[in-house]
Order: sequence, then C-alpha cells, then structure tokens
Amino acid sequence: MSIKKVLLLGGSGFVGTYIVNRLAQRGIEVTVPTRRRERTKALIMQPGVDMPEANIHCPETLTQLVRGHDAVINLVGILHSRDVKFPYSDDFAQAHVELPKKIVAACKAAGVRRLVHMSALKADPKGPSEYLASKGDGEAVVMAAAGELDVTVFRPSVIFGLGDSFLSMFAKVLKSAPIFPLGFGHARFQPVWAADVADAFVDSLSDVATFGQAYDLVGPQVYTLRQLVDYTASLTGGKARVIALSEGWAYLQAGLMWLAPNPLMSPDNLRSMQVDSVCDGNCRLPAGWQPTAVEAVAPTYIAHRTPKGKLDSFRFRAGR
Repeated sequence: MSIKKVLLLGGSGFVGTYIVNRLAQRGIEVTVPTRRRERTKALIMQPGVDMPEANIHCPETLTQLVRGHDAVINLVGILHSRDVKFPYSDDFAQAHVELPKKIVAACKAAGVRRLVHMSALKADPKGPSEYLASKGDGEAVVMAAAGELDVTVFRPSVIFGLGDSFLSMFAKVLKSAPIFPLGFGHARFQPVWAADVADAFVDSLSDVATFGQAYDLVGPQVYTLRQLVDYTASLTGGKARVIALSEGWAYLQAGLMWLAPNPLMSPDNLRSMQVDSVCDGNCRLPAGWQPTAVEAVAPTYIAHRTPKGKLDSFRFRAGR
C-alpha cells in the first residue's frame, strides 16, 4: 500500500508536530487543517505541509478534506471540559465520539480506506472518568468500521517529550514555587516518548498487518506520579517541597485549578488516575516495539539549561 499524502487531524498539537516531522522526512505530503493558520506557522515551514483553515467538525468540509488523500490520522483529543456530565460532557462527546463518527463517514464518502486513530491507554466506555469513557466510545466507533475501512487504533500512556504538558509542567512549578502540593502521588504511569508514538503511527500506515488492530503504546518503565515529580526535581535542581495531599484535598486543589482559563488539572483528570496507565497482562504492543526510556530524553529538554543537562543533550543527539 503506497501512502503519498496524509490528512492529519489534530496535527498542530504536541504529538502532531512529531508526526508531521516524520511524514516530511519520508517525503509524504501532509495536510493539517487548522482553525487559525497564523498560530501554527512553524509547521508550515516543513516541506510538503499544507495547512488550510477549516472546521473539521462540519461533515461536508471534512469530506472535502479527506478526498484526495491516501490515509487519515486522527489525533484530536481534549483533557478538560467546563461542564460535568456522566458518562461525559458534550465537549468530550464532540471531540472523542462524534468526530470519529464523522471521520469514518467522510472516509467512506471520499473512498479513502486507511484510518489511524489515537485512543488512550485504559480507554473504556465504563471508565471512571469522562475522558476515559469518551475515548473508549470513540475507539469503539473506529473499530466498528474495520472491514469497510482499514483501521488501526493506538492507545498511548501519558506522552512525554519536548513541548509536552507533563514533565515540562512539573519542571515549571518545581522551579518557581516553594511548595508542590501533589495529589494521587501513588498513581502509576508508563510514559512513552512522543517520537516513539509518531514512529508507530507513521510505520503503521502501509503495514497491512496492523489493519483492524488496536495497540498499546507504553515506555519501558513504570513510575508512580511521585517518582516522576521527584525525578523532574532532580533535573531542574528545584527546591520546592513536595507535599502529599489526601484524596479530598487533591480533589479540592484540582477543582480550584479547573477554574483557571487554561487549567493544569481538573477533577476528571484525577478520576482518570484511579486506573493505572500501565501495561498489564492484557497489553498488546506493536511488533518490534522498543520504546525509549524517560531518562534518555527528559534531560535534553527539562534540564537543558544546567551543565549536566547540556552534556546529556549532546550525548542524546550524538546517539550515545
């Protein structure tokens, strides 16, 4: 299966920039729809990248965008909603469930069979959070199209890398605040590097063996949230005192942060952490999966202003 042109939905976000880079490196043209083209000028500099202004939630517009491409990659996702509604709010429904339905319909209408979709590790229609429940329903929508379309689903754990809102957020707070109140420090994650995620998506495009399959994407090591915060502190040299919060205080903190214009945390995020984002006995990884450790990458962007961080960055770029 020859892939020469890809429609990348949600491509202007964190993971999307990595995928655009990988596609450009392979000489594959990529279309990245955006609502505000001027906000994503960095991507336009990549060879073979087109960034039309478009509303991808409009079915007619989406079908026109899909037409003429060899494959569609959907990365669209949200972490927060201003509303609370169970199993999930309209915001989560629109981004994680209704949009996949429209994408499947657009692929069928435009005659484009290849669809690669980003879900989330432990996504489940009966999950404890609006995020996991809506991601689970969206994944089901895509997998139900298998046969009519050549679909592949990837379920990453928390994703780290340059430009992330995970380790980078910890680093910012640890360097600027005297204390770091931390709830759910026992929650477990298996962080996966954004570049590894991008490779998995791009490698799958022409791989017939991945059609109709769903894969988990995780790093080589399991960490508690507290371990990740402590490790980030060691990279930054931050002196903030980490204070463990009880569950009640953690939800109060998350609720207050949720009120901010660009919240770093919400009560729904804590509900997601009730389920460890790690590979268990039912984990299914892509063939030949060899993920990169956090320790091999984090110093190159978290501690890049420290002497050790600069040395680690040089070593990483040199492949040492």
